[in-house]
Amino acid sequence: MVLVEGLVSVSGSLLAAVLLLLLLLLYLSPSGPDPRPEGCRPEPPGPRVLPLLGNLLQLDLKRTYRSLCELSKKYGPVFTVSFGPKKVVVLAGYKTVKQALQNQAEEFADRDITPVFHDLNHGHGIIFSNGENWREMRRFALSNLRDFGMGKRGSEEKIIEETRHLVEVLENFKGGPCDTAQPLNHAVSNIISAIVYGNRFEYDDPLFRAMVDRANHNFKLSGSASMQVYNLFPSIGPWVKNRRRLVQNSRENMAEMKSLIAGLRTSLDPSDCRGFVDSFLVRGQSEKESDQRASLFHEENLVNSVSNLFSAGTDTTGTTLRWGLLLMAKYPHIQGKI
Repeated sequence: MVLVEGLVSVSGSLLAAVLLLLLLLLYLSPSGPDPRPEGCRPEPPGPRVLPLLGNLLQLDLKRTYRSLCELSKKYGPVFTVSFGPKKVVVLAGYKTVKQALQNQAEEFADRDITPVFHDLNHGHGIIFSNGENWREMRRFALSNLRDFGMGKRGSEEKIIEETRHLVEVLENFKGGPCDTAQPLNHAVSNIISAIVYGNRFEYDDPLFRAMVDRANHNFKLSGSASMQVYNLFPSIGPWVKNRRRLVQNSRENMAEMKSLIAGLRTSLDPSDCRGFVDSFLVRGQSEKESDQRASLFHEENLVNSVSNLFSAGTDTTGTTLRWGLLLMAKYPHIQGKI
């Protein structure tokens, strides 16, 4: 028995050594013939890659930007790195980025959709879509959000109204210590709700609180280490607990949004749109009546666009406001002026 265990141990060690040797040979071996069609431009230069791992071992994953800046000093403002099996072209420096994103905006308009966000949006909505769908949804959102007050006095009135409700909540602490994260997130979500749905929610509404909590939880889950590994190796998805939780949270929020949209649809008045959802529904009806079979104004785009608006605005704005409150708490003389 001891002999068998010893042989298994030796065999395992030998196999590991052989695999490491093969990886080393692959890493040190010169590149083989270029598989790209004749006439294609060569890829930008970059460091050698390890099979499967790519350049991950050469990067500080906590401060990736620093590693990439160091690599740009050696390989120039346009270079190639591999995050695991995923090959990425990096643009470094203001001039290079401007030339790509401004001077050649059409060619660089599409964004890379990471696996986790594809799982959630499936190419619908505003933020995680590309091509004609992205252009149409973005154009419609910008136009209609302005119509409902974004950047105008109308949004200022909604913000002032919500501020009154927020102050009432904070006054309940009677000057004692408090965590402002939840009240601020509720306030920001309510301002978005007023523009999107045409009405706000009470802070103690269980449906509203659950939706905000799930969205905040997803924001944290999407940045977790396990999700970063999943984005590099999507095939491990079924075994990633955080991915399952994130998808479940998203499905529950989507179901609640569909229910809210269904309620607005039953009382829809095309001549008096209450918010973004009403305008989207009216546009969808109009295109359906004109027999536009390829219309992009369908429910999946609507639900995902609404979800995108909340995701993009709630946690980011809430965090900025918390930072402002902490800064004023540290400098009371500034707080007094405000």
